Amino acid sequence: MSSHKSGFVAIVGRPNVGKSTLINALIGEKISIMSPKPQTTRNRILGVYTKDDYQMIFVDTPGMHKGKDLLNKTIDKVAVSSINDVDVVLFVVDCTKGPAEDHIIDYFRGLKIPVFLVINKIDELKGKSGIDEVILSYLGSYEYEGFIPISAKDHTYLDRLIETLVPHLPEGPLFFPKEMKSDQSEQKMMSELIREKILFHTEQEVPHAVAVVIESLEENPELNTVDVSALIIVERSTQKMILIGKNGEKIKNIGTEARKEINSLLNTKIHLTLWVKVKKDWRNRPQDLKALGYGDE
Repeated sequence: MSSHKSGFVAIVGRPNVGKSTLINALIGEKISIMSPKPQTTRNRILGVYTKDDYQMIFVDTPGMHKGKDLLNKTIDKVAVSSINDVDVVLFVVDCTKGPAEDHIIDYFRGLKIPVFLVINKIDELKGKSGIDEVILSYLGSYEYEGFIPISAKDHTYLDRLIETLVPHLPEGPLFFPKEMKSDQSEQKMMSELIREKILFHTEQEVPHAVAVVIESLEENPELNTVDVSALIIVERSTQKMILIGKNGEKIKNIGTEARKEINSLLNTKIHLTLWVKVKKDWRNRPQDLKALGYGDE
């Protein structure tokens, strides 16, 4: 009888290379929000993939970049610390963009665990020659365990990715129950879904200056609904005005889209109320970051 395997796999890379798309595709459901904007993921998120003879825990990390404010520096620390406590690292790159990740590769030096180069978005390349060119451009940067071309969006070669990782998992028991898909609480996932809609509906500095907190969650037996109240934090009154929009249209659209996804998440009808509050310079205040759940990992 073969022994059971279990281990942690960090997914790292620059912002917008498709890390969250990849973990959602691997787990088979949405556990990490997505948007085209950098630093969409702010916290470490665990995605649990379980089969009869192994359990693979994927660690979705924030995109590594050199941030200026305290929030982004804290986010970078979360990403860096995530690679120190895992069994395998997946270094995800966007094959449509040239190498520019020297600062990330530096973190791999000295690691005694395998690092795979995962070449994402191959659906945008023309033929195998394009993949070969990407591999060649990274060959001298680090001694990778292997190169795995994929398309997270189209789920191309994800089965091959899993098969490649299994032999590198150590022997061990289940870390999480078989039915568990993520360590995200319902409240955390709700706040993230609201923030995702804000990212899609706002531009410039507004998406990066936003935090979302679920203030209350109460069942309403009379209406057979769940009443959810969420607080959206911004740094300036001008950002609050932009977020609310003319005649409240923007915040209404954000709420409508978020409510639909939260309905699916909870599998019940919800009533969502959104409030917007200005908390000046919260991204540079340690006490605010801690209160909003950043940097606790």
